[in-house]
Amino acid sequence: MRAIDWILLAFLSVLWGGAFFFVGVAVAEVPPLTLVLARVGIAALALLTLLPLFGHRLPDTLAVWGLFVVQAVLNNVIPFSLIAYGQTHIASGLAAVLNATTPLFTLIVMRLFAGEPLTGNKIIGVVLGIAGVAALMGPEVTNANMSSLVGMAAVLSAALSYGLSAFWMRRLRAIPPIVSSAAQLVCSTAMLLPLAGVHLGRADLAA
Repeated sequence: MRAIDWILLAFLSVLWGGAFFFVGVAVAEVPPLTLVLARVGIAALALLTLLPLFGHRLPDTLAVWGLFVVQAVLNNVIPFSLIAYGQTHIASGLAAVLNATTPLFTLIVMRLFAGEPLTGNKIIGVVLGIAGVAALMGPEVTNANMSSLVGMAAVLSAALSYGLSAFWMRRLRAIPPIVSSAAQLVCSTAMLLPLAGVHLGRADLAA
């Protein structure tokens, strides 16, 4: 990896890790699905604005959009919703640590569905990853109650969904990243809009 790659990776880590903190703050006031809708909707608008500036446009065939619908479910709708819900039960730091299991789930998914071999380096990486996550979350599990266990299960399920999305993304790797991201977010927004509306409606009736 070049120096710029390491810099970009570090920047991405800061952005991704910081998201857990801000989600943790927001879910105290905003319902999880509403928060996720705002997250993907704002991002979709931003990328739709940038697409023409980079000389790109959204896909123009139903077949490709069908692939993006699945990718949006696996990479945005399910994991974002589960993480937001999980953070109503557990702390942001623990959610971030649990989300770090995503590469472990990805390796397992790729082995099961894509037949990728588990080389020695990959096995060592998996073992070290599991050991690191176990060491960081051990005290939390020991003192966990049912509520926190539900939150942990939700975030781990989100990590599994990310692993499945990595496998599905292989079908879309010929598409420019900015187009792929924009199409996913457009699909996610369209799916979450009615779900968040129904959830809010039920909450109002319950109140």
